[in-house]
Amino acid sequence: MYKILHKYFGYEEFRSHQKDIITDILDKKDTFVVMPTGGGKSLCYQLPALLMEGVTIVVSPLISLMKDQVDELRSNGISAACLNSTLGYQESNQICNDLLYNRIDVLYITPERLTMSKTLDFLESVNINLFAIDEAHCISEWGQDFRPEYLRLNMLKKKFPDIPLIALTATATPRVQNDVISLLELEDCRRYISSFNRDNLYYEVRHKKDAYKQMVRYLKTHRKYNGIIYCQSRRAVEDLYNKLKKEGFRVLPYHAGLPAKIREENQESFIRDDVQIIVATIAFGMGINKPNVRFVIHYDLPKNLENYYQQTGRGGRDGLDCDCILFFSYGDRYKIEYFINQKSRKSERDIALSKLNMMIDYCESNVCRRKLLLNYFGEDFDVQNCGKCDVCLEPKEMTDGTATAKTFLSCVDELNQKYGLNHVVDVLTGSKTKKITDKQHDLLESYGAGYNYKKNQWLDIGKELLHKGYLEVKGKYPVLKLNQKSQNILSGQENVQLTKLSEYPSTSKQDNSANETDNQLFEKLRRLRKKLADSENKAPYIIFADTSLRQMASICPKTYDEFLKISGVGEYKLEKYGDMFLSEIIDHCQSSYADS
Repeated sequence: MYKILHKYFGYEEFRSHQKDIITDILDKKDTFVVMPTGGGKSLCYQLPALLMEGVTIVVSPLISLMKDQVDELRSNGISAACLNSTLGYQESNQICNDLLYNRIDVLYITPERLTMSKTLDFLESVNINLFAIDEAHCISEWGQDFRPEYLRLNMLKKKFPDIPLIALTATATPRVQNDVISLLELEDCRRYISSFNRDNLYYEVRHKKDAYKQMVRYLKTHRKYNGIIYCQSRRAVEDLYNKLKKEGFRVLPYHAGLPAKIREENQESFIRDDVQIIVATIAFGMGINKPNVRFVIHYDLPKNLENYYQQTGRGGRDGLDCDCILFFSYGDRYKIEYFINQKSRKSERDIALSKLNMMIDYCESNVCRRKLLLNYFGEDFDVQNCGKCDVCLEPKEMTDGTATAKTFLSCVDELNQKYGLNHVVDVLTGSKTKKITDKQHDLLESYGAGYNYKKNQWLDIGKELLHKGYLEVKGKYPVLKLNQKSQNILSGQENVQLTKLSEYPSTSKQDNSANETDNQLFEKLRRLRKKLADSENKAPYIIFADTSLRQMASICPKTYDEFLKISGVGEYKLEKYGDMFLSEIIDHCQSSYADS
């Protein structure tokens, strides 16, 4: 197992859970794996494929993902292929012959192709050792990427009862996890739930005020890095793309309104580092295996935390730092609500609105971003300061807010707990709206009692009291309700600390821990990698990831043995690329020594 790990993948040790998962597969046990993006899911089925006779069948939803995975496996000296609609008859026929004669270790296939009766009949004559269902959350209606064709995969256990099955995903709430296991009919399967924490990602929320200027300032200081900018609509993508292009950035658009050929070309240009930035709708992303994305910017609000987590997860897949910056405004919320209300089924509307409210809570909260994200996926995060989000790195000053809280809670009480946040704030600030005068709320003791704060400040105070559990929201139309903690404040039994209101921070906190790297050598190795990638018609990261190049630029290996110790360098890549990279490193070191 370790010999294969080093020879073909260039690693000395397994990551968390990988060895146990592989052992279960070799013991022919069904397995369910939740592992964050960049956590090493693919290795869990790729490595055992080399230890077992026959072929591992990998079900994957996207053709672009298959191509990347196949290219990467072949670059490591592993026999891999894919069956999909882009192949001609002759090429498909050759792959089928190779399968019959055990010439392929790993085969990627779409769920649509796999579940065709013709394909299933053919596979009965193939020596299959494992089925791997990638992006398994697509089988659940509660998942953010539900795909009806995945539901047909439940026939695998009926058609091939003796072949083990592994289901893998990076994003699944506890409810989705149960759905996957039930719908795929996994028998007595072991669950491996890795932490959802991506500790190399920095999370930040910024107010959407002068958002374009803020973003351009950020991009100008990150010109060497690749990144994704997500927008809500096709029009927003095109507008932002044209603006950034005029600013001189190497940028391309991606959305469902573009012809398929243009989308494919733009994606390929981004993957190959020919452009720096892709501006996209959510149509872009699933299966994008580019490891060196250094920033993910949400120019518009995501619809829910699953989408947000998955989209930010496309950054820093190589384990190096990535900034995840979200621009937030209430205008975006109302746009999303409008589209949610167009849904015909009430149950769908209710689920979508509930998820949107959780997304808003994330943006407004003064609690650690990482803690809120992980809690959403059912994971406790007890660290006091994560050190990688705006809330923890630039905590807001706290002050005794007991008197302020009493004023707010007293108003809720006077209104008989029958109104929402906005109406309570209107009463406190002495608003003269028709609703207030008609209901004679201008005669209440609380009317105008909040003259010392502006309306938006009272809104923030109310939200903070909600987040801290001093208020609850109930009912179809969100109504503020008091609870025991509220009564403790009103009766003087408890004090409360509230945040001094201020703007969100606007500086990136990307860790520059790579200072020990020789940046000049790193750039030389990047240029060499790009030249080789272009000559071989493949993405640069397939040759070596940035993590490998940084190690080379830090350690400066001079011999084959030293080069083999670089993470991601196996025997196959040593033989193919070792001389060229070692020559570049040695030449650089000699010229640096001569200059000194």
